Amino acid sequence: MVFAAETGGFDLLVFWVQILTLVTAAHIFGVVMRKIGLPSVVGALLAGLVLGPSVFGVAWESGFEWFLPENSEQTAALQAVSWVGVALLLVVTGFETDLGLISKLGRPALLVTAGSLLVPLIGGVVAGMLLPSVFLADGAERLTFTLFVALALSVSSLAVVAKILSELGLMRRDFGQITVAAGMANDVVGWIMLGVFTGLATSGEISALQVLATLGGIVAFGVLALTVGQRIVDLSLRRVRRTGGSLAAALTVCMVIMLGFGVATEWLGVEAVLGAFVAGVVLHRSRFQHEEVIHHLEGLTGALFAPVFFATAGLQVDLRLLNDAEALGWALVILLVAIVFKFAGAYGGARLAGRTHRAGLALGAGLNARGALEIVIATVGLSVGVFSPTAFSVIVLVPVLTSLFASATLRGVVNNWQGTPDEQERLGREQALSRNLVVRTSRLLLPSRGGPESIAAAQVLHFAWPIEAGATVFTVADRDAEVDITPLRNVLHDRALEYRRVRHDDPVRAIIDESRLGFGVIGLGAQDYADTMQVISPLVDGVLSESPIPVVVVRRARNLDRPLPGAYSRAVVPVTGSPVSRAAQEVAFNLSAQLGTELHLTHVNTVRSEPAGLPSLFSRRMMARSGSIIGVQVVAQAEALALELGAATQTAVMDGTSPADEILKLARDIEADLVVMGANLRRVGDRPFLGHRVEQVLRDCDATVVVVLIPFDL
Repeated sequence: MVFAAETGGFDLLVFWVQILTLVTAAHIFGVVMRKIGLPSVVGALLAGLVLGPSVFGVAWESGFEWFLPENSEQTAALQAVSWVGVALLLVVTGFETDLGLISKLGRPALLVTAGSLLVPLIGGVVAGMLLPSVFLADGAERLTFTLFVALALSVSSLAVVAKILSELGLMRRDFGQITVAAGMANDVVGWIMLGVFTGLATSGEISALQVLATLGGIVAFGVLALTVGQRIVDLSLRRVRRTGGSLAAALTVCMVIMLGFGVATEWLGVEAVLGAFVAGVVLHRSRFQHEEVIHHLEGLTGALFAPVFFATAGLQVDLRLLNDAEALGWALVILLVAIVFKFAGAYGGARLAGRTHRAGLALGAGLNARGALEIVIATVGLSVGVFSPTAFSVIVLVPVLTSLFASATLRGVVNNWQGTPDEQERLGREQALSRNLVVRTSRLLLPSRGGPESIAAAQVLHFAWPIEAGATVFTVADRDAEVDITPLRNVLHDRALEYRRVRHDDPVRAIIDESRLGFGVIGLGAQDYADTMQVISPLVDGVLSESPIPVVVVRRARNLDRPLPGAYSRAVVPVTGSPVSRAAQEVAFNLSAQLGTELHLTHVNTVRSEPAGLPSLFSRRMMARSGSIIGVQVVAQAEALALELGAATQTAVMDGTSPADEILKLARDIEADLVVMGANLRRVGDRPFLGHRVEQVLRDCDATVVVVLIPFDL
């Protein structure tokens, strides 16, 4: 089958060459920029500038005319890919936006937003009034022209700001979240004002009704997106989890929500990519979200779509129009006004809000990045007869150069700046959580019928997991069964808590099905041994045999006449250097940091019991020496992690023929009320197998025993 390479004014070969060239050049320039310490987004913008009329168009005019023909179909195709790119970029930005943190920074975000808009708006008005007539289109009114100039110089680009922050690793900084919030507000206000000023340019009057309708629509959209939209997203992703949780299905939900929200905001007269940003926020807030979605979106966006978007922005700059001294001089004035007034407004807002001098400089630098909105303003100004071609080129040049300025100055400002102690503590906690295997911010599942064993499990999980991790208490019981979860509510009172009660003939199957709905760990309270043929109990054994996620089993202390100990005073934590041992350490160290529990980190070198003899004696001594060295290293690594997490520890390396016997002896000697161990979930026949060491400690230890279990296939 043969396909036509050209349809009407559209040439498929040109289109594919455009995409190939832009992506390749953007990545090459991006690599160069990273080598000199600048974000790759700067390279993509410069790539577009080089491939545009200013360089390529001068060096090879006929080649440039073929590469970038002047027809609407070809331009529309390239712009379509570009807009998809910026939409995906803002979905990713939404995933990294923390509404809770922004709400805590509400006053600084509000003042920075106001300053970063109003001050450059004033500067733009002054510049617009002073610019010579060469910048005005024939017949344009000075007032309308001035308003368009002021608007173009005052708004930031959320997409460019987000890309710069992300590449510099600054998105989670306090000023980074304020910058994102201010950038979002800049875009919203910019699009509303563009609609108003366009109406003034075409009809000669401003429609107050239209302005109010747009504002009301935006507010209504935001409320509906975070309520009804959130429920739709949760239901959709929950269904994906129920049916197997495939990544492809989760990505499909993300794309549909992004496009739907984009259509809604475009219909409201605001940029569709703002809808994509809100879609990212809502998708990230869903606890049913697939954990790999964000990585795939970032990879696709960074490799293909974002480079096309930023390079396309640079394509529209034509420096040839600045061929006389007057135009060039005033272009520099406009650029200076854009940078200085934006910087001053953001810095002043930050200082009024009580932010530090360094934070004000960072906000002033970051919010200087402009992008697609300025290009749209320039295009609209040209099409409605406000801007001359010279003015259009200058306004389009502003986002390219201000983004270069923002990248360079922001990197310089944040160099060796760690932020406030509170911010350092938050970032350190987030970094530590990101490295953890088990103790993270994903939701906790607590199957319970209100018994003391599940209350003990709730206490361990509550003090070991960050407060950001929500919890679901899950009961499988008939309607007539009395279940009192009030003690669980009291234990988990500080975190987001959900209670679900279902009827099911198979409690194990109900728990396993629920665990697939975006949970990070199952917390199980275990009763004492009732049957030596079982590891713990039929319910716990069944969950351990099938669980797809880590499980924390808490077998409460024996001969305890009260539901819970007030706090654990001393705990034994065996360390082996394995991933499961690391997972158990995460639980123990966070528990100690919260309760002040004294942890005894111990490593047992296993020594064989062999008949005496010179060869075997020498062999045992060499093995013991080697084991001691390894044991010291393993304990030292665990001690370093404990210090990082704020846990109080003592350490010991022991020799013994049975690790379990040594652990039990140490627990008795120090009168420990807690033992925390790690194990892999293995299946032997119809029962789980936790390992001889763990099962012996569970059987013979009188203190509370916490076993952190990870499936082998994780």
